[in-house]
Amino acid sequence: MINLVQVMALAAVLCLTGGPAYAQGAGIEWETLIEEVRTLYRAGRYDRAATVAKKALEVAEKRVGLNHPDVATSLNHLAKSHQAQGQYTQAEPLFKRALDILEKTLGPDHPDVATGLNNLAGLYQAQGQYAQAEPLYKRALTITEKATDPDYSVVAMILNNLGRLYDIQGQYAQAEPLFRRSLAIREKVLGPNHPDVATSLENLALLCRLTRRIAEAEKLEERAAKIKANNK
Repeated sequence: MINLVQVMALAAVLCLTGGPAYAQGAGIEWETLIEEVRTLYRAGRYDRAATVAKKALEVAEKRVGLNHPDVATSLNHLAKSHQAQGQYTQAEPLFKRALDILEKTLGPDHPDVATGLNNLAGLYQAQGQYAQAEPLYKRALTITEKATDPDYSVVAMILNNLGRLYDIQGQYAQAEPLFRRSLAIREKVLGPNHPDVATSLENLALLCRLTRRIAEAEKLEERAAKIKANNK
């Protein structure tokens, strides 16, 4: 099973896969089902979320066909629900199909493709398949940064995820600048007291501890704790 930090990261990505603008959507029933999936996922009811996501997928495929962004959104939600339960073999083909649909319907450089890449990379990372995850994160970061109107909160998330990938492999020199850049973006875009800022501070603090910079780590941890206390 994945840990709490991973679940929080998954929830953040799940919120991004809300379905891109497209000529014709899958309809109100589908939208209602997707919102129910999100609610169940946030509540930790992953098995039920998977059941509802499967229904949403069926509705989308019936309404808009097999190759539509709303189908990709349904697939991503279903895959996330499986991943949260440690069901990686079920999740992988769903993520891959979602990514393929997004690339074909929206183009290889669309921001939603970056989300699909990030999702698949996260799955590989959760399984310790770091070599497979790294190029996906890097491509996702490139797409997001080059977007006409970049969503900097997404840029920060991918930077943080790539930093974690290096961090857990002991590649601290590669991880630290990514963590610091992610933190700077989150402070600017979300404000200094946002929970995501606390997450970045904690990641950087752990890296500092691992590299024997205890005083710096303690300052970062103290600030993260204050942010969390203020957001209860």
